Amino acid sequence: MKFLRSDYLGGVWANESWGRYWGWDAKETWALVSILVYAFILHLRLVPKVAGLFAYNFATLFGLSSIIMTYFGVNYYLSGLHSYAAGDPVPIPEWVYYAVASLIVISVIAFMRAKKAGLKA
Repeated sequence: MKFLRSDYLGGVWANESWGRYWGWDAKETWALVSILVYAFILHLRLVPKVAGLFAYNFATLFGLSSIIMTYFGVNYYLSGLHSYAAGDPVPIPEWVYYAVASLIVISVIAFMRAKKAGLKA
């Protein structure tokens, strides 16, 4: 499988730079999580019971959340080789909780409206 070679994902560069292919750093780990989440979203269409448009749109919320976590969360809230976080942990802003709650409420409303309209959810 040529497309899974480590040089396409930066493994050769990491080995040359740090002397290791993978170090379980927070940024590396969350980049892997983002790839796995988007691979799941991409293959969601192959599962017959959840192949609807609502399930795909709902799953993309998790995909966007993983990218936001990889970019902001790892850089500013988790300490590691690729982060700006140092010293005391920064508190999570209050708007994050409101945003998550809003997405959950919107998703529940969209699910109920999709069921009412008879769409495959």
